[in-house]
Amino acid sequence: MRGLASPLLLVLLLACVPIGQSLSPTDFRGEIESGGLSRSYEGHLPAPSGAGLPLVLVLHGGGGDGHGMRRLTGMDALAERAGFVVVYPDGYRKSWADGRGTTAAEQAGVDDVAFLRALIQHLVRQYGVDPKRVYAAGISNGGLMVGRLACELSDRIAAFAVVAATFPESLTLGCHPPRPVPILFIHGTLDPILPASGGVPKIGAGGRLLSAEGAVEFWRGRDACTRPPVEARLIDPVPDGTQTLLRGWVCAQGSRVLFYRVEGGGHTWPGGWQYLPQALVGRTSRDFNASEVIWDFFRSF
Repeated sequence: MRGLASPLLLVLLLACVPIGQSLSPTDFRGEIESGGLSRSYEGHLPAPSGAGLPLVLVLHGGGGDGHGMRRLTGMDALAERAGFVVVYPDGYRKSWADGRGTTAAEQAGVDDVAFLRALIQHLVRQYGVDPKRVYAAGISNGGLMVGRLACELSDRIAAFAVVAATFPESLTLGCHPPRPVPILFIHGTLDPILPASGGVPKIGAGGRLLSAEGAVEFWRGRDACTRPPVEARLIDPVPDGTQTLLRGWVCAQGSRVLFYRVEGGGHTWPGGWQYLPQALVGRTSRDFNASEVIWDFFRSF
């Protein structure tokens, strides 16, 4: 936590603390046992709900929790409109075992890959979600965890989305998913928490990371993306100090790699809640809505 005046500030930086949010009749909370621990989650069922719906797991950042991710992303409303189940798991002591070996979860020996595998199996039984249409998205520490899931849980998760995070260098040698995995990255060029340049972050759990470009290049290699990319600048709807470049590759076995490079963007969820002042976490881009582009990506797989 070097570089911070107080550990509380780190919690505020990475937590997405909800204010006055109550559960509706289609919301739920639960716990399962995994690795000798009671692990909690909450989520939202679209109304009317029914068996065979897709499932989207959304992982919070370090210092946050699943309840806070609901407010940050606005994913419940999208799930209602589009017809999928969304679930927000809680990390161990507000952290995920993302592969760096430095988080509270990893130092305690927590196996979050096993937890999320068990959670998927539980949700298939409990709510009848379609086991072939399970997806995972996350921000910051949760985004790094999603990258680990792409390496180790692609037999259960169809596609992945990483926001305000890159990829741990420690995972690069051992990451050999059995198939090309569709993966989407969203990263701000002015992210002060997990910089786009990679290296060891000055704030948080540390651990050396690839750059944003390096993470995209890594997955292009894993997915055998041999075709040239398609590039487009998104229409800038408001003068918010950001501009987004989208690059996309069509890869082996119909997989894809997408990269939303948010020029001027911070450690934020585009289109979401500006959970702390720009001076602390940078700008939240209004060029696009991250939840919507992530779902558009997921539903293709």
